Amino acid sequence: MKERFGQAWDLLFTPAIAHRGLWSKDGPPENSLGAFEAACEAGYGIELDVQLSSDGEAVVFHDSKLARMTGREGRIGDHTAADLAQMRLAGTDETIPTLADTLTLVGHRAMVHIELKTPYGEVGPLEQRVHEILIDHNGPTCVIGFNPYSHAWFADRHPEILRGLDSHSYTGSDSARLAPEQRKSFQRLEHVAIARPHFLALGLDMLPSARADEMRKAGMPVIAWTVREPAQWDKVKDHCDNLIFEGYAA
Repeated sequence: MKERFGQAWDLLFTPAIAHRGLWSKDGPPENSLGAFEAACEAGYGIELDVQLSSDGEAVVFHDSKLARMTGREGRIGDHTAADLAQMRLAGTDETIPTLADTLTLVGHRAMVHIELKTPYGEVGPLEQRVHEILIDHNGPTCVIGFNPYSHAWFADRHPEILRGLDSHSYTGSDSARLAPEQRKSFQRLEHVAIARPHFLALGLDMLPSARADEMRKAGMPVIAWTVREPAQWDKVKDHCDNLIFEGYAA
């Protein structure tokens, strides 16, 4: 894999990856240019979330709804990228950035894990826009996400892009939209066959995982998320190759 992906492959393993950038309650907010700059300056990798604006731009924002981070009503997909760029994050001067602007800021200074927030069962527009942006960026990147069909889209069309499948235990309320058999399939990591990823990004709620251990032994790296204190990492680090963290200095 190193021969295929070069520096991006090496950066899967070190340094640790800052969840939504290196943000804090007293500093830059999550998924902001300030948080990404802070991660670069501290020498960390970066994880961020992308979804589409109403005019088809890939913007960096986690929630589908605007309220928690901006105090505004509605959803990301209800607004143009220009409108979103005027919305302040968590009462700061930071605003919602585009993916293109984020990658321009980061350059070659950090590996960027781009989580596509494509709903399960949907695929296409967001993947295409992200690919268009990545064509013009030669810093280290990978795409991650929970939708196995999103990964399959990249595997079929752009296999040169490094891909990591997100997964977790699928036992919480946010998994109610999945049919019981589908949840069981995801818990057993059977959707890896659909996604065809190069690595796994697994929630702490499913680590350690015997199935993931088998895949890791066969050459598929495993990254843990989201680690919020050193003791959590100590429990799983023997089963993982790196961590996505927040709230402390990893």
